[in-house]
Amino acid sequence: MDADSDVALDILITNVVCVFRTRCHLNLRKIALEGANVIYKRDVGKVLMKLRKPRITATIWSSGKVICTGATSEEEAKFGARRLARSLQKLGFQVIFTDFKVVNVLAVCNMPFEIRLPEFTKNNRPHASYEPELHPAVCYRIKSLRATLQIFSTGSITVTDVHHRCPGRSRHVFQRIHVKMLQNQKNHCVSL
Repeated sequence: MDADSDVALDILITNVVCVFRTRCHLNLRKIALEGANVIYKRDVGKVLMKLRKPRITATIWSSGKVICTGATSEEEAKFGARRLARSLQKLGFQVIFTDFKVVNVLAVCNMPFEIRLPEFTKNNRPHASYEPELHPAVCYRIKSLRATLQIFSTGSITVTDVHHRCPGRSRHVFQRIHVKMLQNQKNHCVSL
């Protein structure tokens, strides 16, 4: 690698999505009436419950399945899910916290340069698709890692990554695409 490609990437995890089960039936009406920070969506058959610390939003179904979004790390997601299970126990349900898993991680990174999207798409055709009339970003899929990247011309990248309990996985995805992006960076000419 040359000196230009040896750049420290500042990667920020913005959302971690996790799922767990309570192993009991949940009465959504009771949760809506007695719970705190709750929105009852009766027509869809779910309850939204928000926690302030950690800042997560949980979608709760009567079957006992719970999806938590909004955490910024796996540890925060697990802590928030456990807090949510405890608050359901305090409402009188026989909750057993089981089958916890992180299902998705969303990370963002800004490159220190802009990218020529048409050339990037042409050079990476089987994996990249670009429809500027529909969306301003290139959709780049890495099937082996099960990751999808949204690459914008400003150099901003968003990665949606199916989580496999591998720390630093998002960094690996960014490093893998970084070399390809260097080949398609915009050259800025300064005119006086």
